Amino acid sequence: MVGVSYIRLTTAQALIKWLANQFIEIGGKEQRICGGGFGIFGHGNVTCLGEALNTHKEELPLYRGQNEQSMGFAAAGYSKQWLRQRFMFCTASAGPGTLNLVTASALGHANRLPMLFLCGDTFLTRLPDPVLQQMENFNDPTFGANDAFKPITRYWDRITHPAQIIQSLPNALATLLDPADCGPAFLGLPQDVQGWYYDYPNTFFERRLHRIRRQSPDPKEILDARYILKSARRPMIIAGGGVQYSCATEELNDFAVKHQIPVVETIAGRANMLHQDAFNCGPIGVTGSNSANKLAEKADVILAVGTRLQDFTTGSWAAFDHAAKFVSINAGRFDAGKHQSQPVVGDAKVSLKALSASLDYSAPKEWVSFAHEESKKWDAYVAANVSYGHNKPNSYAQAIGVVNALCDSRDRVVAAAGGLPAEITANWRTLDLCTVDVEFGFSCMGYEIAGAWGARIAQAEREPERDTISFCGDGSYLMLNSDIYSSVLSQKKLIILVLDNGGFAVINKLQNNTGNDSFNNLFIDCPTIKEAFSVDFAAHSASMGALSEKVTSPEELKEAFRRAKASHKTYVIVMDVDAHEGWTDEGHAWWEVGTPSISDNEKVRQGHADVEAGRLKQRRGV
Repeated sequence: MVGVSYIRLTTAQALIKWLANQFIEIGGKEQRICGGGFGIFGHGNVTCLGEALNTHKEELPLYRGQNEQSMGFAAAGYSKQWLRQRFMFCTASAGPGTLNLVTASALGHANRLPMLFLCGDTFLTRLPDPVLQQMENFNDPTFGANDAFKPITRYWDRITHPAQIIQSLPNALATLLDPADCGPAFLGLPQDVQGWYYDYPNTFFERRLHRIRRQSPDPKEILDARYILKSARRPMIIAGGGVQYSCATEELNDFAVKHQIPVVETIAGRANMLHQDAFNCGPIGVTGSNSANKLAEKADVILAVGTRLQDFTTGSWAAFDHAAKFVSINAGRFDAGKHQSQPVVGDAKVSLKALSASLDYSAPKEWVSFAHEESKKWDAYVAANVSYGHNKPNSYAQAIGVVNALCDSRDRVVAAAGGLPAEITANWRTLDLCTVDVEFGFSCMGYEIAGAWGARIAQAEREPERDTISFCGDGSYLMLNSDIYSSVLSQKKLIILVLDNGGFAVINKLQNNTGNDSFNNLFIDCPTIKEAFSVDFAAHSASMGALSEKVTSPEELKEAFRRAKASHKTYVIVMDVDAHEGWTDEGHAWWEVGTPSISDNEKVRQGHADVEAGRLKQRRGV
């Protein structure tokens, strides 16, 4: 075609060249949307995609992973730290390498996080079939292992011709940047197609600046929301993670102050507000606070902002009065209309401004006073809960209190599955905005260290003088710890607290609370374990290059944490905590779990009755 120039490249070369030329403006500075990637090479991606990545290693740095699943977790931690404005790719070989990313993709899907998977696939020609690590489907030769990603990605494609990336790459990126549809994008790259060439138009590779859409709400939806809020005598705001992703923390606080409405936070929404903010009334739900849950019981109108209202937030929909009305501001239509909410489909920042401008309303003073009094009571409880001494057993809460008192306000805190998310959600006092990452959207064990590594890579690009602090139980450590080595190799310092309670103590707690005997959770209660012993986590982490030490008390933890802060290298601190005592025993909403309806064990029957009694409070919604 006259006036159009072309360049001959392989599929892999063109893909990476295009990715390196996509930019976004953040805080007045233009930078690549893709911060680089995490990669483990195998025969399915090393020869072609590896060659292409090597030619762009300055623009798209490739971090060598130790485990594909942890690479995906690291990519999630990176995108959270960048508030979904930037992402990392993960590349893995065909077969088991790629399938190791399935759990990480599910985590990204549940949390609405941008993550790009560039994964090897079997040969398009099928001439060498069946090949090494191919998963054969006996009645559908087009169906393979990579199809497992279809239900847990927001965009999925298998590239069967080099020209297809001209359409597929922009579509994948549009998904990654879409506030409503954000989630993982997967590109299956057959080994032969990766190396095939095509004459691409040079215009395809021109530098492009992208923006994340801010969707304005429908004015009629704002009017409907205004009408409901003006009728409220006991209003409450539930602030979710979407507030941070919309960069709407200032608008949230302004709205609360102007209209005198108490705010409670979801797990993903922790650090939407500062601890001392006047209308911050604590975390809500199963891992919440007495203050927030007492407000929820009495609220007649709930404004949910940027939350998908999952069961840990809603107490399995038993935390609210049955007559309470919901208004949901959300960029995603799917989330905005949950449980018969009045939807306001739009960006949180824009929608809060629009709703506030239309709303001549302040909550009654007696309701505001009630909220403030409950917040003071909860704050006093937390102060006592994190205290130590007087022969109190070591606990998660004490470790959290020590770190909270000594860390910098801009340090980032990371936790995931097990008991620590509940303890941090309940006991952490937010020092600065957007500084807490408690991964409970998918509740993935093993995220704690890998996610922290990804967060630290992003943090080093923005605030290199600050620390990323990972709270990790012994169970999660044993499940996935290899990114201690990654952090040392890449010189991305982490501070990791390994709190050892001898197994899966929080699940043992749930087991006991439903009337069951301890079985197969704590090491001492596993019948197939002949002699339980403690792992030397300090020695193990030291073998991966970290500085490490074990402490015996919160007082010793204080001094060790100061040493960790002063260090320029990944630092692991180990402390034993009691498996049975010292749990945060206040602030919990009812949570639905399946229990045996019949049993020979009287305690199990009583546990079932207790769970069923809580069901009387459960709202019936959609």
